Amino acid sequence: MHRTKKTIGIILSIIIIFLNYNPFTQRLLAIPSELKIFEGEQQFLDLKVPFTFEIETDRIGVIKLNGNSLSKIQHDFRQPFFLQSLTRGNVNLQFKLFGLLPIKNMLVRVVPKIDVIPGGHAIGVALYTKGALVVGISDIKSSDGNIYSPAQEAGLIPGDIIEKVNDVNIKNAEHLSMLINDSQYSPLQLTVRRNDKLINISIKAVKDHQDDRKKLGIWVRDSTAGVGTLSFYLPKNKMYGALGHAITDIDTRSLLRVGNGEIMESKIIDIRQGEKGKPGEIRAMFLEKENIIGNIKKNTVYGIYGEIYKTITNPIYKKPIEICLQHQVKEGPATILCTVDDRGIREYDIEIIKINNQLKPDMKSMIIKITDKELLSKTGGIVQGMSGSPIIQNNKLVGVVTHVFVNDPTKGYGIFIEWMLNEMEK
Repeated sequence: MHRTKKTIGIILSIIIIFLNYNPFTQRLLAIPSELKIFEGEQQFLDLKVPFTFEIETDRIGVIKLNGNSLSKIQHDFRQPFFLQSLTRGNVNLQFKLFGLLPIKNMLVRVVPKIDVIPGGHAIGVALYTKGALVVGISDIKSSDGNIYSPAQEAGLIPGDIIEKVNDVNIKNAEHLSMLINDSQYSPLQLTVRRNDKLINISIKAVKDHQDDRKKLGIWVRDSTAGVGTLSFYLPKNKMYGALGHAITDIDTRSLLRVGNGEIMESKIIDIRQGEKGKPGEIRAMFLEKENIIGNIKKNTVYGIYGEIYKTITNPIYKKPIEICLQHQVKEGPATILCTVDDRGIREYDIEIIKINNQLKPDMKSMIIKITDKELLSKTGGIVQGMSGSPIIQNNKLVGVVTHVFVNDPTKGYGIFIEWMLNEMEK
């Protein structure tokens, strides 16, 4: 009996391995589960699946296949074909083998074209958190001579965001300190955000022997500032996107929740070149509350977003350009727009050396390599402060720079522009 079960297990394992790794299965897996097409455009597909499938759709009149209206249609997928979009809408295509066996579903979304003004502007970023971020835990020597650890005993940890004390919203670190010291309640009731979930924590404050003020034994931070690059601007709704990645706390690496914030013009004052194992940096100067460009409404994994207060112009691309969906991005030559000196925005040559086809948003959509000799001589490659630099290919915005390879500053990652636009629309 035991030997029979073992034999059956081996046979099933062989079947599973065969099904997973045979060319037919791999080709089926290569068929995208979702495909976006701009309204009025065509999308060429060459799936090279060695079968004829019947395609059924739940909606007629949104797309055509090889010029034919879709309801039920057969196609030999060893041959390439094209989908033609007619009007906006979503269509679910079901691929059936022999017209009977459902093999694959593909959602085709026909979306309106989006035109943007590409960025490349050097910006200063000032962000003030919603609540106070715990960055460290400490002991307190009380007026009675004993050592206490109220934060540790209550379960507070670095990365927690204290949003309320006794149901009062925290404005900043100074406000938190005042509420703790002036409160007549004991213990205090804290509303804390941890990993995007709200929890309630009860904690007893302790009077510090040095200044006789009540404290919790925590170090907190309520703001951060830095430099980056504007990615794009939408003239129709006066919204922008920048950076391509989140603003995080330097100590805890926690994503900072936005209370309020602003982006402003900045002036490049120095560049530290990137070297192997040592990322470079753009050093810039900006004054908060002066030369303000816009506000910060969202800080997300895929960049920061907000409203622009004044019209944004680009000296190289004076008119809006189209965006490029991920399946339209190609390996090969491209350019980036960035500011690395007092000449303002300049366009530099790069190479897109690898594209990662993605079903869901990710910052590492493509690998790029700086090839422009002038930029390499100035920066050594991608440096801190260039995050958000627009990537242009065939006069379309395809993505933005997000990260540098520490061991090779000439290379880095870029994110597809459609992921940033999706995040803005949420």
